[in-house]
Amino acid sequence: MGKNQEKAGTGFSLFSMPDFLVSSAHFQCSIMSRILKKTELVPNIFEMVVEYPLLAEKARPGHFVIAMTDEDGERIPLTIADFDREAGTITLVIMAIGVSTRKITALNEGDSLYALIGPLGHASELVNFGTVIMVAGGVGTAPIYPVAKALKEKGNRVISIQGARNKDLLFWTDKLASVSDEHLLTTDDGSAGRQGVVTGPLQEILETNPSVGCVYAIGPAVMMKFCTETCRPFDVKVIASLNSVMIDGTGMCGGCRVRIGDETKFTCVDGPEFDAKLIEWDLVLTRHKTYHEQEKCALLQYGK
Repeated sequence: MGKNQEKAGTGFSLFSMPDFLVSSAHFQCSIMSRILKKTELVPNIFEMVVEYPLLAEKARPGHFVIAMTDEDGERIPLTIADFDREAGTITLVIMAIGVSTRKITALNEGDSLYALIGPLGHASELVNFGTVIMVAGGVGTAPIYPVAKALKEKGNRVISIQGARNKDLLFWTDKLASVSDEHLLTTDDGSAGRQGVVTGPLQEILETNPSVGCVYAIGPAVMMKFCTETCRPFDVKVIASLNSVMIDGTGMCGGCRVRIGDETKFTCVDGPEFDAKLIEWDLVLTRHKTYHEQEKCALLQYGK
């Protein structure tokens, strides 16, 4: 096992195994990664409950997995959105936006993933901050849920701000509200909750509640950037997850490297969560555009 894989916390990887063991490992992985339930939460966003007892036993909030649909498929890092140790399952929430995510969401109940590796990455910092604000944008609701749930169990007062472009893109609102002392909704068009973006209520809460000990932000990179800037004048810790910039997820490709203060970090092995006030956000936004043309070309080919 490579140094980066050890740091990421995985005890099993098809990518580091001798060829003569890969076929056996794939057989075992397919048995353990059967899709038990598939639900389309909102258009193009799917929830999948996957059977994998060993992974569920080790999973913690903030961890991610690498999934492959077939032998020649892309390795896709996906944050664990929930887990049930007793049932031996993990929950993944996937937005079908590119070729690989469309292939995964095309699988049905009873199908198995070709490979599912994890848990990877560093788990979230779960301590009693006093009051925490959880800011979820779009599909970021899925990875922020287990963190909010665990922070609530630690005795924190949890205030959640959940945003989307419109009401038809909101999901898990009841689920997130169930682990929150206060749950606020925002939509760009005002079709649900308060009209506007998440930074509006975020600033208001910070101005009126000096006891806030930490802000978590997970969602589109531009949203996380503006949440960070909103928090900067206040003496509050801000944590953001950069899971969306990961590619291979094991530290081999270097595609997810980011600047954190004066250091270069790999999101997959050093994160995916970082002190948001130290993140060089313009570099993160640039990273998101790196493979834009290739992704567009792949979608055109896939459509044929």
